[in-house]
Amino acid sequence: MRKISLVIPVHNEEKNIPIVYEETKKVLEDLYQNKGYNYEIIFINDGSSDNTLDVLKNLKNLDSHLRILNMDKQRGQAAGLTAGFYYATGDIIVTMDGDGQNDPKYIKDLIEKLEEGYRVVTGYRIKRKEPFLTRILPSRIANWLISVVTGLKVRDNGCSLKAYLSPIPKKFQIPHGFHRFIPAVFGVKNEEVFEIPVIDRPRLYGKTHYGLKRTFEVIRELLTIPFVLRNPFKFEKIFKYLFILFLCIFISSPVFIFFLKISHFWSILIPGFSLVLSLFSYIIWKNLKRFNKAQKEGVFKVEEIF
Repeated sequence: MRKISLVIPVHNEEKNIPIVYEETKKVLEDLYQNKGYNYEIIFINDGSSDNTLDVLKNLKNLDSHLRILNMDKQRGQAAGLTAGFYYATGDIIVTMDGDGQNDPKYIKDLIEKLEEGYRVVTGYRIKRKEPFLTRILPSRIANWLISVVTGLKVRDNGCSLKAYLSPIPKKFQIPHGFHRFIPAVFGVKNEEVFEIPVIDRPRLYGKTHYGLKRTFEVIRELLTIPFVLRNPFKFEKIFKYLFILFLCIFISSPVFIFFLKISHFWSILIPGFSLVLSLFSYIIWKNLKRFNKAQKEGVFKVEEIF
């Protein structure tokens, strides 16, 4: 029997979890009854400081399909997703947020498209219930940049409602921030991905965990993605040496300018250009180093499984 693993990372969502659980349970039961899909619901408790874990345990006592991964501390959404991918046992892995903004009714549409032969199906949010200037506009800019850099024409990388054939999301340990480039970071091709429109709902309870700062983090980490998709271990070394090279040029440029009597134009351009290149090289080197370290050491630690 085919199986769906629904992966839901949560942090301080005690009020939202019962509602999200009931909605998803109804959809998955319908898929079980009508299409023969077995299922599991995996909640990843990411270091919550409220009663999230107790709420999940109470639900677990009532439902054998529910699994709880309790992280040792708050490690972020990327680590939570990676843990869920690792422990998922289904042929299909579906992800969604635990705040109620993703409507589980679209899970059926995701599954139908996977059945047609796509390897990844992702939602793109319409009628978003968020501020335009601080959330929607930065999101559109970030998605456009991701599309240009990766070549993967996905309109809404930030939508958590996605479905994968099981082997795909198990490919990498995902460091903090890199979950924003899913599915591009998994190396899938445009013809393997399908998008469906999903209506974004307002958050049920609590405040969003995201802000404008996220857009700047996207731009910083986006510089690294082309090299992650090729050979991250090789390029880590290359950018380390490039950083050292450009930094040496910057530091030594006043000496060369003085002794070689370089013109005023070049005396500004050389140190300025070498400084910019050294900063870019440093950012890419550090991000590649962080990515490679994650592959070796992992990004999550599950303290308890219920």
